[in-house]
Amino acid sequence: MGPVTETEIDLFADNLPSMDEITTLSEFIHSSEANRISFNEQVESNISKTGQKASLAAGIGLFILGRNAEGARKLAKGTDCKEKFIYLAFALRRMGEFEQAIENLQKSLDFGVDKLYVTMEKAATYRSAGDFKAAAKKLKTCTNFENVSAEYHYQLGRLQEAEGLYEEAADNYLKTLELSPNHQRALFHLAFRCDLSGDEEAAIDYYRQIAANSPVYVSALLNLAVLYEDSEELDKATQCVDTVLATHPNHQRAILFRKDIESSKTMFYDEEKEKKKTRKSQILETPMSDFELSVRSRNCLKKMKIDTLGDLLNISETELLSYKNFGETSLREIKAILEPKGLYLGMALEDKQLSSAEIADEAVAEDQEEGLKNKTADDLRLSVRARKCLQKLNLRTIGEITSKTDAELLGCKNFGVTSLNEVKIALGDIGLSLRNLD
Repeated sequence: MGPVTETEIDLFADNLPSMDEITTLSEFIHSSEANRISFNEQVESNISKTGQKASLAAGIGLFILGRNAEGARKLAKGTDCKEKFIYLAFALRRMGEFEQAIENLQKSLDFGVDKLYVTMEKAATYRSAGDFKAAAKKLKTCTNFENVSAEYHYQLGRLQEAEGLYEEAADNYLKTLELSPNHQRALFHLAFRCDLSGDEEAAIDYYRQIAANSPVYVSALLNLAVLYEDSEELDKATQCVDTVLATHPNHQRAILFRKDIESSKTMFYDEEKEKKKTRKSQILETPMSDFELSVRSRNCLKKMKIDTLGDLLNISETELLSYKNFGETSLREIKAILEPKGLYLGMALEDKQLSSAEIADEAVAEDQEEGLKNKTADDLRLSVRARKCLQKLNLRTIGEITSKTDAELLGCKNFGVTSLNEVKIALGDIGLSLRNLD
């Protein structure tokens, strides 16, 4: 399905669109960078208008753009109606104001919002807040909708996944799809769950279903591209990334991935050295945005510049807890993500500490070059592709890298000329180079 190129839904018309129409409008806006820019201009031209009706429309528009605090302020001034209280609750939930979000969801019932819908959103809000017990209590009141409501099974699956009950969650996502075959969020979470559990064939199938039925589902397309690249279907991987870039030309992750795929097409591959595939490096590169975390945890990690699972291995539990607003609840969320993968906080630090202890026992007077060589490969700040290849070659320090020749690096699968030049430039910047064979 191609990108949506136009819509007749006008948020700022005399009559406010229905909630279903607003959802369709939001999908249209986020289907391309151009649509988002155009809608942002429309919101800016209406944001200064006064009156309850104008404030309501502007608040919804700001929420759609992710400008939640501004949106909440505008919505609070809007006409009392179901749209006001629902979108105000959504904005507050994104801001981490969970109690106020629940209050506004409750108010929406007085304006005719379906009780099941409100209960599901309350459960989602409690889950986002990390209050799994309250979320389960809400869902328990809706057990009569078992095998009837797709949204009930989806929300139950999300709660189970948050609690680490992955098999149960997958079963509920499947039930969701039985009841609503095009439920995009259930498809995505099921695909991602299959991907992490190693069932790549099923993951590809689910991601393809999303791509076929959504205008441009960026996360699904990029995850599908990774799986295609793993199976060496590079043309299909390129097609996925190009679909993203066609509508989001400045998407940085897609731009970098496109370069990586192109470099793969000119790489040498030694089958004797690469008999088995490994998913570990890709798991470590998984962005934290792919996981369902509370707003507080997400904001703390962002401020600490922890962007991937791998970044978590370079920070200790004590360091996390010492950060402002990062408490035991957030810590449990992080551990629930790491433990099923056999990972734990500070895992990477242990090797660094051992290395530091060994260096301390050696001669105190060390020249500058040796000091640089003892630094980890991460200090070179290479691209994802280059780092993954160095990991496959078990090159963990700068010194180990400089002991290799051009040919030895190019012998690694997916390590091409682009990555080689990147390593050479990074080494040159600190006065080092790869080994030459005279």
